[in-house]
Amino acid sequence: MWYKNEVTQTLNCDYPIIQAGMAGGVTTPELVAAVSNEGAIGTLGAGYLNPDELTEKIKAVQNRTQKSFGVNMFIPETPRYCSKQVARSRQLLKSYEQELHVKPGKITERIESTFEEQINTILKLKVSVSSFTFGVPDKELVKELHKNGVKVIGTATTVEEAVINEQAGVDIVTAQGSEAGGHRGTFHSSYEQGMIGTMSLVPQIVDEVGLPVLAAGGIMDGRGISASIMLGAQGVQMGTAFVTSLESGAKEQHKQAILQAKECDTTITSVFSGKPARGIENDFIKQMTPYQNELPDYPIQNELTKNLRKEAAKRNKPEWMSLWSGQSPRLSGNKHVSEIIKELIDGAEMIYSSRAHKS
Repeated sequence: MWYKNEVTQTLNCDYPIIQAGMAGGVTTPELVAAVSNEGAIGTLGAGYLNPDELTEKIKAVQNRTQKSFGVNMFIPETPRYCSKQVARSRQLLKSYEQELHVKPGKITERIESTFEEQINTILKLKVSVSSFTFGVPDKELVKELHKNGVKVIGTATTVEEAVINEQAGVDIVTAQGSEAGGHRGTFHSSYEQGMIGTMSLVPQIVDEVGLPVLAAGGIMDGRGISASIMLGAQGVQMGTAFVTSLESGAKEQHKQAILQAKECDTTITSVFSGKPARGIENDFIKQMTPYQNELPDYPIQNELTKNLRKEAAKRNKPEWMSLWSGQSPRLSGNKHVSEIIKELIDGAEMIYSSRAHKS
């Protein structure tokens, strides 16, 4: 069977399909549990959660499934910005905030212990899988996770980043192609150097590291899974395919934007968060892009636009929301997770059966 491999053995699941750990409310406990209950790996996006919120959501997942699931965390970053950039951003955002009647976003100091507390929460609640993006966990942390029975998945957008993940001791590495929706995971070079398509990236990483590789970016159906396996990956990570699911916590405007989008409608932008991310182009992106280089880096810009984005969703103004999406929106569907995963497995099975029959 194509799905019985090192990934399914390592993660203790039936199918090597990992739902991406999308932060910001998309990965509800209902979504995560539903994915795991279907034999794949659901992942809770913990990037913006404090330890109490993370504890609550992990317990909510555990109440809904006995199967393995994961938690995705952001490696802490030290933002580079100056007061001039913050002032410029505030100036540019002012008209949007006034129209929405929201207060300017506040810059909160990142508590250095937050990441450590997230790790402690995972260990305390015995989560079996942890994944990381925006960097690599250090060797000592990986050893600590392993000691407690936690499997570790890293993220790479280049071969070099995959090698760094392997050197840190992670169990599996996700090859994030440029087609992927949401934030780029690039951490070792400029994001432009990490804009390599999935089809090019996966086999080159597979040839260079001794770890199982997950393909990510633009994969939405059985054809994408089969192609990834043919390229040498042992599984896939999928985000956009689950954003439009009925169990997803994405705003309805976000879901509808993806369901109605074409393959040419997405762009890479940093105007919402200060970090390059792929989403559906809208008025906010078009209007702010000329000033993109004047804005502060992540997570400062993310904090400054947070209130605006939240209120835009409440006021049904998708033109000012961050509508993260990969490059295959035409393949999305507004369905239950169970139906999505059944179609994924059936689609891949059909391709493998056809190949076997011809041979």
